[in-house]
Amino acid sequence: MKSPRQAPAATLGGPRQVSLFGVLLRGMLMGAADIVPGVSGGTVAFITGIYGRLLAALSGADLKAARDILAGRWRRVWRRVDGAFLLTLLTGIVISVFSLARVIAHLLATQTLLVWAFFFGLILASGVALTRRVPSWSPANALALALALLFAVAIGFAPAFSLPATLPGFFIAGFVAICAMILPGISGSFILLLLGMYPAVLRALDSLAWAPLGLFALGAGTGLLVFSRLLHALLERFYAPTLAALTGFLFGSLALLWPWKLPRAPAGAQAVTPGAYAEALGDPRLALCLVSMAAGFAAVWWLENRFENRQGGPRR
Repeated sequence: MKSPRQAPAATLGGPRQVSLFGVLLRGMLMGAADIVPGVSGGTVAFITGIYGRLLAALSGADLKAARDILAGRWRRVWRRVDGAFLLTLLTGIVISVFSLARVIAHLLATQTLLVWAFFFGLILASGVALTRRVPSWSPANALALALALLFAVAIGFAPAFSLPATLPGFFIAGFVAICAMILPGISGSFILLLLGMYPAVLRALDSLAWAPLGLFALGAGTGLLVFSRLLHALLERFYAPTLAALTGFLFGSLALLWPWKLPRAPAGAQAVTPGAYAEALGDPRLALCLVSMAAGFAAVWWLENRFENRQGGPRR
């Protein structure tokens, strides 16, 4: 069993040697995941072995880094925040977001059931993998998982809130959504749906509206610096319960990703059985959905093996 102090670097993908091309590919995978309402880029960071390194790099952007910037010590800042890693990862995310936004939107509109089924299998496999990283399942850790699971389910069924699509609204949306994006299992895109900002952000991306996109990026950057430091500190001090809570977030998000839903609101729907779906809306495409789920499940195990389980932790 690993001690809590070892957790972020040793068991969640610390500062290992990863080629910049590999980091770019991971960033593109994260960007693709973040576009889908219900899938978190943080999940991809975890299963591809860079989650701990990402948190450590973001936590380096602190007051010491600010003082070094004011003093012109740029090389020290670059090393402190793992600059090459962060810049390459961000480049991959941006490439994916700008190139895949229309594709993902098209697939969600035309192959809705299969897309949700694929990500349901992907998140289910991720949750199973994450349970094996928790050092021990004490009552406290089990409680952390249960509370996080309930919280994620509550978010999934929360009523939508209409945040005005103004420049301040874009800043607030970016700040809140990025906190979800870095958490495995909680989707920043779904948070944007809850805030009523998902269509506005997609329109801004499609039309390259730089003012709202700039405010959204500023809010996201601010939220990322604040929340990543908090999460990094929790993993350093309370590793096992924090990891158990992350597991709960993943399993709780499955309620949102269940393919067969009856639409009720832009950010919510009623999960039903395939039979009930067939009675209300037509063919549930059960066989194809099961194949799609299996493909998503298999993708996680392939990624784990491909990236040598760098998120680490002893298997049980």
